[in-house]
Amino acid sequence: MTLISHCTRLAVLAVLAAPVLGAQRPTPTDTVRLSLDDALQRSGTQGEEARLARAQVDVAATQVRAARSAALPALDGSFNYQRTYASPFQVKAPSGASADSSLAPIAKLFSNLPFGRVNQYTANLTATQAIFSPRLGSALRIANYYQSASRYGLREQLAETEYQVRSAYARAQLAAALEASAREAVAQAARFLDQERLRLTAGTGSELDVLRAEVSLENLRPQLLDAQNGAAVATLDLKRLVNVPMDTPVVLTTPLTAPPSLAPTSATMGGVDDRSAVKAEEDAVRIANELVKQAIAAYIPALDFRMSLGRIMYPQEVFALNGRNWLTDWNASLTLKVPLFNGFKRGAELSQARIGLQAERYKLAQLREAVQLQFQQALGERTRAAAAITARQRTVDQAQKVYDLTVLRYDQGLATHLDVSDARLALLMARANYAQAVAQYHIADAGLQRALGVSSAALNPAR
Repeated sequence: MTLISHCTRLAVLAVLAAPVLGAQRPTPTDTVRLSLDDALQRSGTQGEEARLARAQVDVAATQVRAARSAALPALDGSFNYQRTYASPFQVKAPSGASADSSLAPIAKLFSNLPFGRVNQYTANLTATQAIFSPRLGSALRIANYYQSASRYGLREQLAETEYQVRSAYARAQLAAALEASAREAVAQAARFLDQERLRLTAGTGSELDVLRAEVSLENLRPQLLDAQNGAAVATLDLKRLVNVPMDTPVVLTTPLTAPPSLAPTSATMGGVDDRSAVKAEEDAVRIANELVKQAIAAYIPALDFRMSLGRIMYPQEVFALNGRNWLTDWNASLTLKVPLFNGFKRGAELSQARIGLQAERYKLAQLREAVQLQFQQALGERTRAAAAITARQRTVDQAQKVYDLTVLRYDQGLATHLDVSDARLALLMARANYAQAVAQYHIADAGLQRALGVSSAALNPAR
């Protein structure tokens, strides 16, 4: 079966007497009533895609704080106990040596020093401050650019989510309308069959007309099943996007109607650089440029300041702590780190950073072209869909007149049952095409908003 014949078969499911395409039959009290704005709000607050994008913004904010912390002083404290079992400073006079021997003064000298003591307690407070670091400013700028890019990424994700939700909502509306159409067509064919049976009983009809009516009714029943399956699948896809449980019934309260005005609009891109994706890629280029600067900074010396304040105690017993015998150890230092040679690693990192910068510039140029192309395609698709609505509405009006006249002629005996079936089929196809044109317009309009990179307020509520 070709695609055209398959679409023609689906088109037979259009409604005959349903002026509102989005109407659905009553549902139980536990049903979720879902308008388009409700769907957008649920996807923005409960959808995994939007939550993940917001998490990336939070991660970027923590990275900015981490980068800023490198410019602030670092203060560390420590407390240590050391037990010495043997040490070269533990000098003792040999056994049998007299107190006047030559080793006795040396033993007395080291016995008064802290070296080699059995018990040692040390409490330290150390402060470190980077005075000059060539990578510090670049790291902070990278973190800021990353945070900015993550915010633009959130806007892009919200715009993509809106496009998916609006498209899924329109497809679910169309599927529900086609299901209602198929059900109404079956009901009408059943009523027509009852009329033929009454005509046969009254003697004004024939068994052939009754048989044709039965065949027409049975041909519509499989199409009703197909429409029901299509509506169920489309609704499940919408539930997935808005985080509604799959077994929960849903009623779409926003009707599938044509826009109030189908006049051509002069939508403009307003500048490719206004698109959030382009701005995020521009931040990626800035990050790549800062990585080049960091690679160059690896050749520049760095200067650090360090100060340490310590208290040391050597008690005779393990727990003989007091506040009188603590010794003070206070020192400060300046450290100049000069990079000399590391096996050509810095040169390789610099070349890699420069290649990455050039690649990001190429990506930015490609993205600008793709955004402009996407906008032009979306604008053309919406214009085509608007023209299709106007043409198919005219076709529906004409098909309705043909069907009414054919039924009237049939009642007067001037038309056959086959003429009525053909007129019904033409009207079904016309209404199905009209419903599809309306759905395609809403999907195309969602695509145009996606090309512009904007999202509605309903999708992005206050956090």
